[in-house]
Amino acid sequence: QVQLVESGGGSVQPGGSLRLSCAASGFTFSAYTMSWVRQAPGKGLEWLSTINSGGTLTQYLDSVKGRFTISRDNAKRMLYLQMNSLRSEDTAVYFCRTQTGERGQGTQVTVSS
Repeated sequence: QVQLVESGGGSVQPGGSLRLSCAASGFTFSAYTMSWVRQAPGKGLEWLSTINSGGTLTQYLDSVKGRFTISRDNAKRMLYLQMNSLRSEDTAVYFCRTQTGERGQGTQVTVSS
């Protein structure tokens, strides 16, 4: 079955950086479009970014464009999200998600001074 394990979250000050990782198993990762989504306290899921199966096409939510970079390594079955210039409003639980909607348990990102 699909298994997704996110890691790399933590607490950082505004302006800081984090790199999130998502380890995928149980499906043909290299054939799937993958996304990152997040859920802030008391809010619904928010889509952030999508990358196609080959890693050649990416899309971003306007508020993270230029600060976040999605990437993947199909040989390692890994998805990444490099997050720079973090803001307090980026505080949330971050999930990777398959094109069929499965997601992992998430990793907490807290941005606070």
